[in-house]
Amino acid sequence: MVELGTGIGWRPEIAEAVERMPGIDWVEVVAENVCPGHLPESLTRLRERGVTVVPHGVSLGLGGAERPDEGRLAALAERAETLRSPLVTEHIAFVRAGGALTASSPIEAGHLLPVPRTRDALDVLCENVRVAQDALPVPLAVENIAALISWPGEEMTEGQFLYELADRTGVRLLIDVANLHTNHVNRGEDPAKALAELPLEAIAYVHVAGGFERDGVWHDSHAHPVPRPVLDVLTDLASRVSPPGVLLERDENFPEAEEMERELGAIRRAVEEGAERRDAGAVAAAVVGVRPEPRQGSLGAARERLALAQTAVLSALVAQAPVPEGFDRVRMGVQARALAAKRADVVAKVAPELPVILGDGYRSAFLAYARTRPMTDGYRRDALDFAEHVLAGRPEDASARRELLEWWLERSGSKPRSRRPAVRLARATRRVLLRR
Repeated sequence: MVELGTGIGWRPEIAEAVERMPGIDWVEVVAENVCPGHLPESLTRLRERGVTVVPHGVSLGLGGAERPDEGRLAALAERAETLRSPLVTEHIAFVRAGGALTASSPIEAGHLLPVPRTRDALDVLCENVRVAQDALPVPLAVENIAALISWPGEEMTEGQFLYELADRTGVRLLIDVANLHTNHVNRGEDPAKALAELPLEAIAYVHVAGGFERDGVWHDSHAHPVPRPVLDVLTDLASRVSPPGVLLERDENFPEAEEMERELGAIRRAVEEGAERRDAGAVAAAVVGVRPEPRQGSLGAARERLALAQTAVLSALVAQAPVPEGFDRVRMGVQARALAAKRADVVAKVAPELPVILGDGYRSAFLAYARTRPMTDGYRRDALDFAEHVLAGRPEDASARRELLEWWLERSGSKPRSRRPAVRLARATRRVLLRR
C-alpha cells in the first residue's frame, strides 16, 4: 500500500497556490483534463519536486452495463505512465446508457449516477473492474459516489456492496467521506455502519469535500467549505484505520490559499483525533457484512437486465421519459435539474466563448435546449450542438448571431455532420456575411 500523506486536488485555477502550499505530499488530477503530450508546467514542476500525481478518472462508467471502453482505458493507462503514478482511480457509477444492449440510441448523463446495489449490478461491476485492472499498468482504486436518488429493491447496504467488490476483485477503495455524509442526508444511510462494514485494509486513500443543503437535500458541490459532519466521518474512519492518504477536493468557487490551508489543517486534526481514539482502543467493533448469495445465470443476461434498468432511469432524467416504478418522483426531478445545471456549467467551461456571446441569456437558453436534447457524444460535441440549436432559432441579436455563427463554423469543420436545418442556415448566413 502506497503511503501518500496529505494532498489536494490540482486544478488550473489554483495551480500556483498549490505549488506554494506547505505540507502537500501529493496531488490528484482529473485524468480527462490532462494531455500526456502537453502536461501543464505546474504539474511538471510538482512531479520534479517529488510530489506524487494521481490521475482520477470520471468517464469510464465502470458501473454501467457495457464493458469498459478500450480507448478510455488506454487513455487512462497513458496518463498513469506519463505521470509515473503509483495508482489510478475511478468511480463506482454509470455515466451513459442505451446502445446495443437495449437496441436504443446511446445517451449520456454528463455526471456520475449511482448503480443499484443488486447482485446483477455487482456481478457486472466486478467483471468491469477486472477488465480495467488488466488494462492498467498500476493498481486501480474505485470511489463510492454521492447520490440524490435511491434505487428500489436494493439487496445490499453500501458497506456490503463495497466489501464484496473488494473481496472478489482485489480492487482498492477510494473512500469519500463527504459522499458518505451526502448519502446519510439524502438516503438515510448511517456512515458509521458503512465504515464498520468496509474492508479497511483495502482503502487506498480518502477524499474530503464540501457541499450544501437545500430543502432537505445535500448537494455534493465541491465548491463550499468542508462542514463539521464530514470531518466527523473522517475522524470516525481514522479511529478504525490509518488512511494511507487524505485529499481535499475543490472544483469551483476557489477561496484564497490561506483558507484552503486552514481546511487542510482541519483535515489533519480530524485524522489525528481519530488516531488518538484508535490508540486509546475506542474503536467500534466491525460489522460482519452479509455476503450476497452466488448468482445463477450468465453475466450476459445480467448485463442486459442492468442495461434496461439504467436506460430507463437515465431516459427519465435527461430525455423526459416516464419515471420508472419505485423511484421517488420528487428526487428524480431534483436529480434531473442537477444534471442539466452541471451540463450547462461544464459546457461553459469547455466553450467559454458561448456565455460571452450569449450573455445573460446563455444559461436559460442552454437549460431549455437540454430539456429536449440529451447529450450523446461528450461535452465538446454538446457545445457545438447547442450553438447549432441556437442558430436554428435565429437569435434576434444580429451581432450575437454573426459571432455565434463564426464560432460554430470555426469549430465544426469543413464538412458538417448533417444537412439539418441549422447547417443549411449556417451556410446561408455565411454567404450573407461574406457578401457584406
